[in-house]
Amino acid sequence: MWVYPEIRTLGDFPDYYARTHPDRVALKAGGEAVTFSDFERISNQVAHLLLAHRAPPDALIGFLGKNGFDFYFAMFGCAKTRAGFVVLNWRLAAIELAAQIDDSETRLVIVEREFEPLWAEACRLLSGNAPEVIWIDAREGLARLVSTQPATRPETAVSEEDTAIQLYTSGTTGRPKGVMISHGAINRMRLCEHLEPAYEWRDGDSFINALPNFHLLHIGITLQCLYNGVSITVVRQFDPAVVLAVIATERPSLLTLTPTMLQMLLDQPAAATTDFSSLRLTLYAGSPISLGLIRRAIAVMPCQFMQFYGSTESGGAASILRPLEHDLNDEARLQSCGRPLPLIEFKIVDSQGDTVPDGTPGELFIRAPSITKGYWRQPEATAAVLQYGWFRTGDIARRDADGLYYIVDRAKDMIVSGGENIYSAEVESAISLHPSVASVAVIGVPDERWGEAVKALVIPRVGCTIEEKELLDFCRGRLAHYKIPKSIEFVQSFPLVATGKVSKKDLRARYWAGKSRGVA
Repeated sequence: MWVYPEIRTLGDFPDYYARTHPDRVALKAGGEAVTFSDFERISNQVAHLLLAHRAPPDALIGFLGKNGFDFYFAMFGCAKTRAGFVVLNWRLAAIELAAQIDDSETRLVIVEREFEPLWAEACRLLSGNAPEVIWIDAREGLARLVSTQPATRPETAVSEEDTAIQLYTSGTTGRPKGVMISHGAINRMRLCEHLEPAYEWRDGDSFINALPNFHLLHIGITLQCLYNGVSITVVRQFDPAVVLAVIATERPSLLTLTPTMLQMLLDQPAAATTDFSSLRLTLYAGSPISLGLIRRAIAVMPCQFMQFYGSTESGGAASILRPLEHDLNDEARLQSCGRPLPLIEFKIVDSQGDTVPDGTPGELFIRAPSITKGYWRQPEATAAVLQYGWFRTGDIARRDADGLYYIVDRAKDMIVSGGENIYSAEVESAISLHPSVASVAVIGVPDERWGEAVKALVIPRVGCTIEEKELLDFCRGRLAHYKIPKSIEFVQSFPLVATGKVSKKDLRARYWAGKSRGVA
């Protein structure tokens, strides 16, 4: 049944290819290359370093840094210790980062020197003691730091149901939720992909990864590639000019971007002269693609395109819109998130839990072998979304007569801006702290570049006056940059539903008139 029976846990990935293809390049960046033999050795040495710091076998070990060899060494080294790997979001404000550290109870964190000011401020805001830190930088990366450690794998038993990776997704109450992804779930996700004919892996394939490493989009495609022995060219962070240059020099065959990133890439003047002929497949996720953008992309990048839909909790892509389903003469179909992968089931239900007929919107439930173990130390939140083997996505979806699924609304008014998931309640909570704000409602409005932009509608307190710039300045330091509203509008009242809650559907209506807000 398994593609590679020898691979059962995350730590087995580099070890398998070190045995079978030791000289194959696993990672590339800045003219340097790491073979699978190197990868196995360095990840083993990192594991010994972490164990030397007395990290408990079932603890969580954090990483705060951008894309680079060290991220991969740390993730796979951690997997060999039985500790879970917590990827911290370097884009967060210090207070948000502190909340993740507090929640995870991480006692050991690998931190890049670039983020020393952010780390220091976050530690100042912790409710308990600050974790121990292993500092890394360009001069003292992990490979050099661990060079004296044993090169053999530690004799630590790792169970398939141990947590391999923990990623944080923001809750609507503002409390972070750590999504636990087990070694077994990662392996079973690879099986789902292997049984899907649209996924094809070829000898000599290479992938360029400029996605943020704290997203499942980055983690998921990374694990797909390394499981299948595909070389990854690492780009430190997304910069369209840099990505174009890397495509021109490294000649990758695989690329994954959000539609916003794809548009930014094509907007670069250099895109007109870049040779994209090495690409055979571009995957995109985070939102559906517009007909204009996909036509433009196909004209400039003559390769196949594939969309996928999933969530952190699903452990990877739950459904895909396959290359052959990208019909340029059917814009409505391009709004679809496709069909479930093999071994994965979807159902759409009404408020009573009954399955609805095709064409009728309802809440989407997913059953998959890769579903999360749950939220770290939040049993009530876990019970609310994991029900009888199904994951309750909270997304409102419909299925058409051909079996294609469409996400027609985001639960809990989540905003998807440039592929980033932004919960309106988080932004509202920050703005509401201003003494001149009586009430606030945050919505997503159409934006040509970002898909959606964050907009705040504010009712000032009686007798108070407030300017937009003042509120935006107030948000800085309380919210990550990408969560700060792009615009603020002052109003006298909000439309309400019968229960007295703000009707965000009505608030959005005038901005979205004639436009589709369906996102994947």
